[in-house]
Amino acid sequence: MADNMVRLQKYLSDCGVASRRKSEELIEQGKVRVNGKVASIGEKIDPKHDTITVSGKKIVRQKTHTYIMLHKPRGFITTMSDEMDRKCVAQLIQDVPARVYPVGRLDRDSEGLLLFTNDGAFANAMTHPSKHVPKTYRVTVRPSITQEQLTALTQGVIIDDAVTAPAEVRVITKEENRVVLEIILYEGRNRQIRKMCEALGLEVARLRRTAIGTVKLGMLKQGDWRELTEDELRKLQLAVGMIRDKKTRNR
Repeated sequence: MADNMVRLQKYLSDCGVASRRKSEELIEQGKVRVNGKVASIGEKIDPKHDTITVSGKKIVRQKTHTYIMLHKPRGFITTMSDEMDRKCVAQLIQDVPARVYPVGRLDRDSEGLLLFTNDGAFANAMTHPSKHVPKTYRVTVRPSITQEQLTALTQGVIIDDAVTAPAEVRVITKEENRVVLEIILYEGRNRQIRKMCEALGLEVARLRRTAIGTVKLGMLKQGDWRELTEDELRKLQLAVGMIRDKKTRNR
């Protein structure tokens, strides 16, 4: 039986309940039970024999995986439920024919590309700090920007007592009291672009994520979602090392 045992938070993630981190929060809140008993962090279960419930609902492993992208509007928080009754992204994907959860996050005042899945391994790989999957943003800042500020954004800025990783930054348009930038990040720290700009005295008027890796938001309307294509999914899986390129494998 020992070979069948898996950590509870991993099982919840694999079943599409939530990310591993969010699953740990659900366990800590006492919402998860194993065979009727309140679960604990780090507990291992046997999926074949144990009964797992979250808030009274029995959890069953998903047989197929779903991968979608959402164009998140401003004003929505990246969570599937909210005790403060704020607008959350779950409201925008109610018609998705599977139970999915966000891969990473966008803060309430940001908009753009947000991925969802019920594939725990994929979600974990995409959000792991070691993978450095590039994320592209279109950022409007005020009032203007100097070459010194551009250089600082590119080379690194101290936020939360640590220097940010090098980024790619270019000016798209520059008008009076308004500059539009394209910023490509290779790490995913909390509210990173906003904190970087704030540290340099820049006001972020608008922030939109336009791409994750090679997957682009394109013409998807705000509030709409669609499934990833097979090619889009394959390229993301390649980027995080979940699969290998056939050309490389055949060498």
